[in-house]
Amino acid sequence: MRHFRCTACGKCCAGWLPLTISDALLHAGRFPLAVVWTPVRQAAKDFAATERLGFTFRTPDKKTVAVRICPTAYIPPTMTCPALTADNLCAIHGAKPLRCKAMPFFPYRDEGHQADLLIPRAGWDCDVSPLAPSVYDGKTIVDRADFDAERAELLAQAPLIRSYAQRLLETVPAMGGSLAKALLKPGGGHVAVSFASLLRHLPNEDRSRIAARQIGALTEASHRLGTESGWAEYRRNYQDWAWEMERLT
Repeated sequence: MRHFRCTACGKCCAGWLPLTISDALLHAGRFPLAVVWTPVRQAAKDFAATERLGFTFRTPDKKTVAVRICPTAYIPPTMTCPALTADNLCAIHGAKPLRCKAMPFFPYRDEGHQADLLIPRAGWDCDVSPLAPSVYDGKTIVDRADFDAERAELLAQAPLIRSYAQRLLETVPAMGGSLAKALLKPGGGHVAVSFASLLRHLPNEDRSRIAARQIGALTEASHRLGTESGWAEYRRNYQDWAWEMERLT
């Protein structure tokens, strides 16, 4: 039996936050959004789960990889979530994303592969003592409502994600090479593209309204970066992606 309790230390409320499409649209006025593509090797333990929820791709050198494709709050790793208050509480607790509700579990992994996620990272203050609630028994999540809710939404959106991925690979041939390069990085790499590329693939949404909200979020995020030179890539992406969003308004 494994134990876990959040102590509201706020240490996990920083950096990239994977979202469902619905959560990304809901919070388009708050988070600077990207779509992050993460290739997973066929021999990796997360390959099957990634294949079910994402996209399968053949690299130029004929390797089959599964690709996790996540709308993502694209925030530098040392920068806190814009919804985190000064006292380390969530300002949008009633409407916070499914990803936050399901922490520390991760539905892009099979249920039996969650144990190491219960080990707090260095500097985190999660309570994993026997006094904390029992959350994982053997290879089964005890209170699974939030985990199941996030996985169900990811499964429901998977056909749309595959259609989007296929379309982007056809129209942007360089994506294949970028994924192959990401696969070579130690520990796995990522390719981040504009959320506009996905928004264009959502014909039933009010793209102009969402784009306008996203321009505001990207502009605010750029201001938060200040002049920190280490975040030049984020600053450049925010500017480029705001320009793409302007094309949708």
